[in-house]
Order: sequence, then structure tokens, then C-alpha cells
Amino acid sequence: QVQLVESGGGLVQPGGSLRLSCAASGMIFSWYAMTWYRQAPGKQRELVAGISSGDMTNYQDSVKGRFTISRDNAWNTVYLQMNSLKPEDTAVYYCNAHRPLTTGALDYWGQGTQVTVSS
Repeated sequence: QVQLVESGGGLVQPGGSLRLSCAASGMIFSWYAMTWYRQAPGKQRELVAGISSGDMTNYQDSVKGRFTISRDNAWNTVYLQMNSLKPEDTAVYYCNAHRPLTTGALDYWGQGTQVTVSS
């Protein structure tokens, strides 16, 4: 079955960096758009950054210039490089795989990884 496993979260000071990874299995990775979402306590889940199967990227305005999403189809992995982290980046970060179909779509989620930005 399809599995998405995130890693790389942790505690970092403001201004620091982290790189999140999401390793996929049980799917043809290159067919899927991959997206990082995050959810802070008491808030709705929000899109952080996405990368299409054709390597087109998009970002939430608040992370532009600080975060970079990339993918390695040979390793079935998507990355999120996060620099200049701020306390407001604190959240659980989730990886999503999305593939549109003729009718509907396929969506898979990882279990999430906690990112805490605090001094």
C-alpha cells in the first residue's frame, strides 16, 4: 500500500534551518504532485509549498524566499528546506501526494513531523 513517511522535524532556534524529507513507497512517485502542509495548534491545515510532477513549484506567501521544495524521483522523496525559521513556523508538517484522475483524484497523507521554532 502507499506510504508517506516524513522525517527531519525537531526543535530549532529562530533564524535556524531544518530540512524535512518525505519518502514515498507503494506508488509511482513521478506521477504525483507533492505538497507540504502544516497545522499549528488551534488552526486549520494550510498549504506551505507544492511541486508538480513537472517540477513546477508554488509557495505560501509567508514562506517565499525562506523555504524551498524539491523532489528526487530516483529516491521517491520530496524535501522541504526551511531557512530563517520563525516562531510562527511552528506546526506539524504533513506531506501529501496528489494525482488527478479522469473522475476524482488520489490523495495520500503522511503521519506528520513536528517542527518547533523557539529560543
